[in-house]
Amino acid sequence: MLVPLSWLKDYVPLPSDPAALVERLTIAGLESSGVKVFGLPVPAGLRVKPDDAGIVWDRDKLIVAKVLEITKHPNADTLRLVRLDLGGAEKTVITGAQNIAPGQSGMKIVLGLRGSRYFFQGKDGKKTTMTLEPRALRGIDNDAMCMSDYELGIADESEGIIILDDADPAPGTPIQDVLGEIVVELDILPNMARCLSMIGIAREVAALNGTKTHVPETTLATVADKIDGKVKVEIADAKLCARYTATVIRNVTVGPAPRWMRSRLHYAGMRPINNAVDITNYVMLEHGQPLHAFDYDVLVARAGGAAPTITVRPARAGETLLLLNQGTKKPEDRKAVELSPDNLVIADSAGPIALAGVMGGLETEVSATTKTILLESACFDFVSVRKTARQFNEFSEASTRFARGVHPEQAKPAAARAAQLFHDHAGGEVLSGVVDAYPAPLPPQVIDLDTAEIRRLLGFDIPGEEVERVLTALQFGVERDGDDAWTVTTPQTRLDIQAGAADLIEELARVYGYDKLPERLLPLELPEPTGNRAIELEDRTRDLLADQGLQDTITYSLTSAEVEGRLDPTKPLAASHVALLNPLSPERGVLRRALLPGVLQVAKHNLESADSVALYELGFVYLPGKEKLPDEPRRLAIVLCGRRAPAAWDDPQGAPPKVYDFYDLKGVVESLAADLHLPAVSFAATQSVPWLHPMRAADLRVNGTSVGAFGELHPKVAASFGLADRAVMAAELDLEAVLAAVPARYGYRPFSTFPPAKRDIAIVIPEATTAEQVLAEIRAAGGDLLTDAALFDVYRGTGLPDGTKSLAFALTYQAPDRTLGEKEIVKAHEKVEGRLRHMLHAQIRGKDIT
Repeated sequence: MLVPLSWLKDYVPLPSDPAALVERLTIAGLESSGVKVFGLPVPAGLRVKPDDAGIVWDRDKLIVAKVLEITKHPNADTLRLVRLDLGGAEKTVITGAQNIAPGQSGMKIVLGLRGSRYFFQGKDGKKTTMTLEPRALRGIDNDAMCMSDYELGIADESEGIIILDDADPAPGTPIQDVLGEIVVELDILPNMARCLSMIGIAREVAALNGTKTHVPETTLATVADKIDGKVKVEIADAKLCARYTATVIRNVTVGPAPRWMRSRLHYAGMRPINNAVDITNYVMLEHGQPLHAFDYDVLVARAGGAAPTITVRPARAGETLLLLNQGTKKPEDRKAVELSPDNLVIADSAGPIALAGVMGGLETEVSATTKTILLESACFDFVSVRKTARQFNEFSEASTRFARGVHPEQAKPAAARAAQLFHDHAGGEVLSGVVDAYPAPLPPQVIDLDTAEIRRLLGFDIPGEEVERVLTALQFGVERDGDDAWTVTTPQTRLDIQAGAADLIEELARVYGYDKLPERLLPLELPEPTGNRAIELEDRTRDLLADQGLQDTITYSLTSAEVEGRLDPTKPLAASHVALLNPLSPERGVLRRALLPGVLQVAKHNLESADSVALYELGFVYLPGKEKLPDEPRRLAIVLCGRRAPAAWDDPQGAPPKVYDFYDLKGVVESLAADLHLPAVSFAATQSVPWLHPMRAADLRVNGTSVGAFGELHPKVAASFGLADRAVMAAELDLEAVLAAVPARYGYRPFSTFPPAKRDIAIVIPEATTAEQVLAEIRAAGGDLLTDAALFDVYRGTGLPDGTKSLAFALTYQAPDRTLGEKEIVKAHEKVEGRLRHMLHAQIRGKDIT
């Protein structure tokens, strides 16, 4: 929420140091996300971004001036000569502003004299800073300028020069003193919805600084004519609408709101429209109670000339509503939204006229011809408002407040305040009485609080006087119940206080100051730390992958069924996901079942500015379980794509760079398995994984059980993630199964100090026989003397029988206690050859076949 400090000062005394105020609010839970300064020097200690500091309005160059006379420029139809009183001197300036006309006088404006700095929009649309210099305009010298909101940096668009209120200071007053402002942007947490109003924030400041708030009393002048018989209100379900009040104001003149109100709305981030809309927005920002104004005469016409009946009810199937946001479009381009029973609407006898708490309807909006207004002040169910706003993507200041909860007791005071402003600034006559439908009033909540409970929860005492001061400043009703206890009544502006004293004590600690809480050591000895094997193995896995050059990623646990469905387009997964009942957006509507989609999205994003990625993510997935809560197994996803090595000066000219392929990923998986000491690791080709290329995919097996798959991503799946025409290597492993197979202990064999003997063997085998099978037989035959066996060549082609291939292996023989003799080596090698012939029907190249 944007909080102009000059506005806040109307309700509570502020400290002279804005930086100290911002710091104190942040410590109390109202964190400042930024500060904007308009026209003033940045106070010492206040952290302001350069773009938010604006320009300083020179006190002797930007001043208030009073218009004495406006005449036409003799040489230009669009320019005007404005004679001004500067407070002891007169000056004539030239302006092209269209919101003043020849013959007018008496208004006060903002005048910039020579040397003034102001904002200017160039031909390229960019906002730049200019310095006012004298120049001739159509033959007449001019060295001053009538300023607009845009030129002073108050607004992002210009609606003509600034015309001040009559009550503003005398001519010659520095404009710093009139429009200068410091605006603090506060991040309001959901449990502090009461602070979505100026008065709510004022109460916080009063409690923090030991002062008192001053809320102006509403003095409402009404006419003798009563509201009875003018409108009727019905609520279909008190759970969806706790309260609805209607006030009728006649003889309204719709026009611009006063300058002070428009300035405050500007600084608070809202665009002024007209006095009717601005008054409702002003009261919403002041009290935190959203309001809406209907054209009463339109409602009467829709009711056939009778008094309208306003009904708050769920929409009926097939009903439609043309919303206010369609008013800026051409009639032929306007589209009505289709409503459902999940949408709460405000309706009359002819149908819906507004989406409750979200947006009004176009037909009943207040226009320039409106004379009578029906003012709505109500309280709607926060879940209903939140769902409707999300359904139609119509989020507003009003829906934000309703979605966080508005106390029904605020409806009537806010309506009275708005009616007073309509009377004062729109010439309205307020009919006596209010139609107030309040079917289920909320009873006051009474809580018992004592010093023993405060000490138990906080660990220290807060003086009784301070307890009473803080709670009273926050609008709680406090009555003494003995020396060390109180009976506390929650204010009628808060819905966040639950039964029990915990919430009250939290308020005391927050306002007392978390920075003032005493520090002390725990009275007990810390228990002896014990290991957590699951976390230790998880950290070990991260370290091993990082050692191989992979980067850790963290993606959202919330995703959409559509994104995950890309892994297998033939098998929609929506029904098997854990879905959120109230998602923040459709893109975050379900919990993920796999890590790979999120990592692929990260890879796609990074490949837009890099030529290679090597990523992994280790995290939870969420699978529907037999119990209410989902199962949460851990998974490991790996993605490699792009250049295998960075570009270097000695790369072959004209040759394409070498990119990651299947064997790079296999090497990563093999190294991880080896470093974790997984037993009986094997690989098997697979065609059953839909997101992998059918001819470049493998299963990882531990002790004969599959624990995941890896390989090259299927081209169609890669294209669906924006990675078309790229070779993407991907893996997803069941980390629970992998880590469960890690042995608690594993033995080390000492290095032999005796020299190894190396021999090569090349064999011809059927095409269907895998290298994994050959290695298994070699190891079985080699026994303890065979210390290593590695495939180094694969050949298919000329010289080999059809349906066969040639595999060549490098074998290493070594004994731990002696140097092997030639006879031992030959005997061991011949044993390997014999087993391959017998078990695999292999032919030894150079012996059985050339």
